[in-house]
Amino acid sequence: MRLIILLILFSLTQGWPQKPSAVDKKVQEFEAYITKGMKDWEIPGLAVTVVKDGKVLLAKGYGVRELGKPDPVNAQTLFACASTTKAMVAACMGMLVDEGKVNWDDAVYKHLPEFQLYDPYVTRELRIRDLFIHNSGVGNADFLWSVMNISTEEVMHRMRNVEPSYSLRSGFIYQNIFYVAAGEIIKKLSGKPWHQFISERIFQPLSMNHTVPLLREVKDVNQTKPHYKIEGTITVIEHTSADQVGAAGSVWSCAEDISKWVLCMLDSSKYAGGRLLSAKTWAEIFKPQTLVPATQFYPTAQLTKPNWTTYGLGWFQHDYKGKKVNFHTGSLAGAIAMNAQLPEEKLGIYIFGNYDHAELRHALIYKAFDLFALGGNRDWNAELLILYKNIAAGNEKKQRDFEAQRVLNTTPTLSLEAYAGKYIHPLYGELIITTENGQLRAEGNNFVKATLEHWHYDIFRGWFDKKWFGKGNLTFILGTDGKIAKANFAGMDFTRIN
Repeated sequence: MRLIILLILFSLTQGWPQKPSAVDKKVQEFEAYITKGMKDWEIPGLAVTVVKDGKVLLAKGYGVRELGKPDPVNAQTLFACASTTKAMVAACMGMLVDEGKVNWDDAVYKHLPEFQLYDPYVTRELRIRDLFIHNSGVGNADFLWSVMNISTEEVMHRMRNVEPSYSLRSGFIYQNIFYVAAGEIIKKLSGKPWHQFISERIFQPLSMNHTVPLLREVKDVNQTKPHYKIEGTITVIEHTSADQVGAAGSVWSCAEDISKWVLCMLDSSKYAGGRLLSAKTWAEIFKPQTLVPATQFYPTAQLTKPNWTTYGLGWFQHDYKGKKVNFHTGSLAGAIAMNAQLPEEKLGIYIFGNYDHAELRHALIYKAFDLFALGGNRDWNAELLILYKNIAAGNEKKQRDFEAQRVLNTTPTLSLEAYAGKYIHPLYGELIITTENGQLRAEGNNFVKATLEHWHYDIFRGWFDKKWFGKGNLTFILGTDGKIAKANFAGMDFTRIN
């Protein structure tokens, strides 16, 4: 009889409302912070993952996939990982290190002799680890993929024309194309394209069943659309494909899947079926590899005030409240991502968003660090809003100052037809100038297009057809014969050939 009474009492208590645990309350507080932040930053949709001590505390979507449509973001909604892909590619190379097929300090040319750089010394001395840590001195070459429709092989080939910004290992400059080279080495050593390798060696073992390595493989209708504020209005824009430089940032995933990756990399790359990397290689990936100067770090450092800033193999790093932070952001036009961890606290956060440079991501990272591990009630959202509004105001002032330099009532030196022609650049391809309805029409590599109005003297200015590219200036330069010899765009001289 006593046993029956106890069973009845137990069954009754199971039906009573349970008080939320301390962790549940923190999750609820964090979710409220997310939704308020989304309103403050005007973000259509986010997906957020939080893991702690080997458990998923949160993997959820917020808002909508596309502004003006009711479809909600959920835990399976696909977003662009963008440059948070880099940590995955570093792990792929680490697997090949574990297999003895390559060493971090192997010369790159031994595995990829066709990858030639402007300086033969850099070509000869560049090591595998250098591909991952942005210390080569080779200048940023993102024009090669962001405004040109050329193959991965052609992107790689043209790197030999990119002049160095400084000497090898003497500074830090973010370099996407070297991750492409890493992807090509993975292909050579494994016999599989990097995107097949990452699918088989990371996504499948971790049961990341929705995740794909390339935009062209995104078939699921449950995907977000990118958004960009154009002339004051948040607008849906087309996806920016990073497929041609895929290893630098082309993976697509969701909150549900990415939580498995975050858990794995917090736990020395262990997962239910084993481990992705040896303990030694996992530790090497998170070891600081190079210093990042304050001028090259994130504006958030003005608030977090780190004592040191470094870069590991695919991870930015700094200190926060005496703890080491590993993190990386990802950004494509109209889309953001961020992956961050406090390894000592076994805490990881991953954020996806479908709005351009939605810097709420940083606020959520530090809020999560404080709320779930380190304590404190600092309002990161409020402070970051002010920080980035000030940055935006500074940029707007620069734009106004530039516009104020315009000399009114000038005329071009020559007739509009005299500017029309074909211009070429050894690195950035061709620029075709035509006339249309009394204006100049510019087309770069049959990819980037703009209508240009006369601004002053021999400078023309106008919106790109893809308005999220902003406005561009084209300065024409006359030769000694009085004819147009060159056209300068973004500091690059295109030589006229007809």
